[in-house]
Amino acid sequence: MVVATNGSPLEQYNDTKIPLSNLSYNSIVSVDRGDPVGFSTFWEKLREEAKVEIKGDEVMSYFGDANLCWYMLPQMRNAILRLHKVVGNANTEDKYIVLGNGSSEVYLALLYALSTEKPSDIPINVVAAAPHYSDYEGATDMLQSKLFQWSGDASVYDKDEPYIEVVTSPNNPDGALRTPVVKSDAEGKVIYDLAYYWPQYTPINHELNQDIMLFTFSKCTGHAGSRIGWALVKDIEIAKKMVKFLHLSSIGVSKESQVRATKIIEVICDGYQNSNSTPSDRLFFNYSKKLMKDRWEKLKAAIEKSKVFTLPKYPTAYCHFTKEITEQYPAFAWLKSVEGIEDGESYLEKLKILTRGGKQFGVDPTYVRISMIGTDDEFIELVTRLANAKIE
Repeated sequence: MVVATNGSPLEQYNDTKIPLSNLSYNSIVSVDRGDPVGFSTFWEKLREEAKVEIKGDEVMSYFGDANLCWYMLPQMRNAILRLHKVVGNANTEDKYIVLGNGSSEVYLALLYALSTEKPSDIPINVVAAAPHYSDYEGATDMLQSKLFQWSGDASVYDKDEPYIEVVTSPNNPDGALRTPVVKSDAEGKVIYDLAYYWPQYTPINHELNQDIMLFTFSKCTGHAGSRIGWALVKDIEIAKKMVKFLHLSSIGVSKESQVRATKIIEVICDGYQNSNSTPSDRLFFNYSKKLMKDRWEKLKAAIEKSKVFTLPKYPTAYCHFTKEITEQYPAFAWLKSVEGIEDGESYLEKLKILTRGGKQFGVDPTYVRISMIGTDDEFIELVTRLANAKIE
């Protein structure tokens, strides 16, 4: 029999030295969404350096500059190029930058751009290897488009029809490093979703140079509310179609968001390009990686103590950005419940922990995803309750 026990914060285990949270032991802890507010403690320190001011007569126009992505400000374009150069995670040469309102809108723009322009009774199939990001299916099918449709797990795709494969690496939800898996002989196109290919989550061991690479500001810096996403696209015709979609759906991206995102990126890059005079705790990726490492160590200790769930094992690799061999510290923990627990999400609900179950990611309900990037109080209460969970 499985017994779920909340456990008072006063009964916390001592070996991991978890501090007390400001949440009561009977409060609801939501680790369902990937809201990256855990990085806010860093930006509190640099609130003045990262502050922006926009006067009443500034950035009033729809237009940014005369480039293909006409609504993007030149300073936004330069900031994105600079960020990738500093981190070394993506080759930007001979690529077009297409900016959108978060990576979700850029994703839809890509589906539109990669679909056929010729009339067809068969929408192009969109697939991703399970476990895959839970919102791919909903985003793909929401408009009931005649251009594209969700077709499930890429690893079992065997239709003799054109397809688009979405490769998320590191993967959401399980942190795995991914490559394309479709074995069909049909014509296929690949979108590389690299939302988590940043130094706080994984070693930067390659400067990726794929034809289509998708990034998001939210998971890079934590500023999810700014709604900035972008794609690096090699083919100008695909980039043009994406801009057309973004023009018709939202007429571009807020200039205010672009101004703020530019400033945040400049603060990060300035820190590393003046690293000899910048304290380590004021270097964003150093700070955020330490945060992720500390949280993962505490989570692993809690899981080991209770033995109710297991975690994947991640490989170590040399990171060209940090110049050290390091582990992965994914933005989400992918838990598998042990024998006796058929539904991990339901089990954790008994502990008043809200999560996202395996079925939403295309796998069985013994799996469950929890966010590692929420507030300190949420995380402290999470690991306290996980450590006190019991199987009897």
